[in-house]
Amino acid sequence: MKRLCVFFAFILLLVLSMQGGVVRLAILSDIHVTPGNDNEGKLREAVDEINAMDVDAVMVTGDLTNDGTDEQLINVKSVLDNITHPQYVIPGNHEDTWSQSACKTFNDLWGDDRFVFTVDNLVIIGMNCGPFMKMGDGHIKQEDLLWLDSTLNVMVKPGMKVLSVNHYPILDDLDNYRAYVDILKKYPVITHQCGHYHQWRQYETDGINGVMVRALSMQGSGYGYTLMNIDLDRQWIYVYNKVIGKNPEVMFSYRINLDYYTPQLAEEHYTVPDGFVVERVVTDNASIFTRVGVDNKNLYFGNSLGYCKAVDKKTGALRWQYKTDAMLFSRPAVSDKYIVLPTSDKRLVWLDKKSGKPKWQYDSDGPYVADGIVKDGILYQGGYKTFQAWDVKKHSMLWNFDEIDNYCQAEPVVDGDDVIFGAWDTYLRSLNARTGKMNWIWNNRRASVLYSPGNVVPVVTPERVVIVAPDRVTTAIDRRNGEQIWREKNNIKVRESMGHSSDYKVAYAKTMDGELVAMSTGNQYEVLWTVDLGFGYEHAPCIVLEHNGHIYCGSRRGMLAVVNAATHELEFTYRLGSSEVNGFELDPATGDIYCSLIEGTIWRITNP
Repeated sequence: MKRLCVFFAFILLLVLSMQGGVVRLAILSDIHVTPGNDNEGKLREAVDEINAMDVDAVMVTGDLTNDGTDEQLINVKSVLDNITHPQYVIPGNHEDTWSQSACKTFNDLWGDDRFVFTVDNLVIIGMNCGPFMKMGDGHIKQEDLLWLDSTLNVMVKPGMKVLSVNHYPILDDLDNYRAYVDILKKYPVITHQCGHYHQWRQYETDGINGVMVRALSMQGSGYGYTLMNIDLDRQWIYVYNKVIGKNPEVMFSYRINLDYYTPQLAEEHYTVPDGFVVERVVTDNASIFTRVGVDNKNLYFGNSLGYCKAVDKKTGALRWQYKTDAMLFSRPAVSDKYIVLPTSDKRLVWLDKKSGKPKWQYDSDGPYVADGIVKDGILYQGGYKTFQAWDVKKHSMLWNFDEIDNYCQAEPVVDGDDVIFGAWDTYLRSLNARTGKMNWIWNNRRASVLYSPGNVVPVVTPERVVIVAPDRVTTAIDRRNGEQIWREKNNIKVRESMGHSSDYKVAYAKTMDGELVAMSTGNQYEVLWTVDLGFGYEHAPCIVLEHNGHIYCGSRRGMLAVVNAATHELEFTYRLGSSEVNGFELDPATGDIYCSLIEGTIWRITNP
């Protein structure tokens, strides 16, 4: 009986393929190819099958690789280049989160991380959705939302329909999916196609049908891909499971629904205690993945269009901007005369602080995604497989430590003669700040680089270094010799967010359960207190900042939480937006707190 059903499904597919008004798509998603693995061989077989079919286009909807390295991207492209039909490719989280090139190589190879094309009366539009270079939820860049709306506004003529494509579903997996859906609902979107979860699933968001499709390798289903036939005349969509070497099998068939509704969402109202002011000072035209640099006059940040900008911190007015060739992930480093900009296009650029004009640059071998810090006129800057110290005024390199096997990301801690930092090669290091010679090296004995202390700012006391990492363990290390003092996991799920009290006797960590935990930085592991921040599930690597008796925490979904450092009580929460808070910065001149959100906003928090 099952063979008969498969046979009729195959006949139905052939009949539909011969009809007019039917758009035929082959979809490869979550192919996870590394050079020489089983998936590479099966992908070649899938490509051969697809080339023998009558399809209008082939879409590759994310997670092409496992680790996002240049080698893996070049290799998988060499396989996909054998496709003889028009093909359209977007990256997935495995290309974005751990990209060796800070997301640049994908665009260099495929030209862009978004696409739009038409087949008959169907506009098919897809775009990247992160998360970008750090753990987080999916996120549509601000400029991509603007592009989506403007593109559909031009291309969608009367009688035309739209197919929306991402790696993620239009559900809570995307932090700004509401803004995404609000745009899609302005147009006749027949369905949203995604992958990511390696499973078949239908769902609905505000009346828009969504469909998750298979991965190349599926447990219990062998190797295969997806076929989608869209019958625009009869208003039906057919989704097929195509196992390599077998006839296609119908997984879903559903009528095109354009009867969208707009749910009435309850408005959120937030109040702040007397003396506090929370205000937005910048709304950019792109996404912001960097923290904010601050001086007496300006705020400095980089955006996803590659611009470094200086804005007046009182008015938000643009003072200058400088264009690079790739998305920016590193906070601009502020000195007396220069802004030193670490770029994803492999440069350190000295910008005149007043005009933004480039004065000098250093060309590196890899992208910069780390936050640097200027102390006593010296820039301490992590890079790709390197860590450097620079005399900012003379723009001369003082030393270069190149015994790193991956990239640095978090801001280092510079204290006395020590500079302490982690990297995505599993190691935490202490270097002599004057010479660059290594004092000691430590790792957690986990082989996977994904458990590295690569994006955490350590808490450093005169005697100890305390860190958390994606292995969900808190560790104290002897600052003098790098020997491990204590290491505790228990049931507190820490990850990458840390801070400290003003006297350094307490280390703060944000947990994956949305709590703030306070721990002693002493010779023994001791939890002093915890408080629920109201964040729920949480993984954003946002630093925790204590200032003037208040502790500031940010969430993956744009929520600010402020805790009283003396009473350990939650003072208030405030929704700044829907996307991840990148980090907090203290303005030493005013005592104000600044933070940026991925959705392209910067906020100022004034405390009593």
